[in-house]
Amino acid sequence: MPRAVPGVDQPMTTEDTSQDALLNLLSEYDGGVLTTLKRDGRPQLSNVNHAYYPDERIVRVSLTDGRAKTRNLRRDPRASYHVTSRDRWAYTVAEGVADLTPVARDPHDETVEELIRLYRDVRGEHPDWDDYRAAMVRDGRLVLRLRVERAYGIPLAR
Repeated sequence: MPRAVPGVDQPMTTEDTSQDALLNLLSEYDGGVLTTLKRDGRPQLSNVNHAYYPDERIVRVSLTDGRAKTRNLRRDPRASYHVTSRDRWAYTVAEGVADLTPVARDPHDETVEELIRLYRDVRGEHPDWDDYRAAMVRDGRLVLRLRVERAYGIPLAR
């Protein structure tokens, strides 16, 4: 019988230092590839920006309502997120179940507030927050929260 591999075959634990090394890559880079599942089971991949919150073990991504990845996650919330180092030698694939916020409906609703936090964590300050708030409503934006259940890959060498 094959040995179980923590983080691949079993949920992560806070004591698992190899998992922590893999998850560090999520904090070092803000871009990756989100993989969702199409209706026929094949993967659908999207390049996105993210912020990783290690205390929560959550990857947050801004999504647009009506796009393929959003429709896929509503139908099947399982997702994978791939991040690679600039030299592409180190990589992490984080797997989990998606939680989607409601679509932004008002410039001051909770979803827009979370989108602002996400923007600040990825890009810093916006030159016109009122315009940003209006755009989030106009674009039908929401936040994907991917709770990392397991990760695999090759961590950065330190």
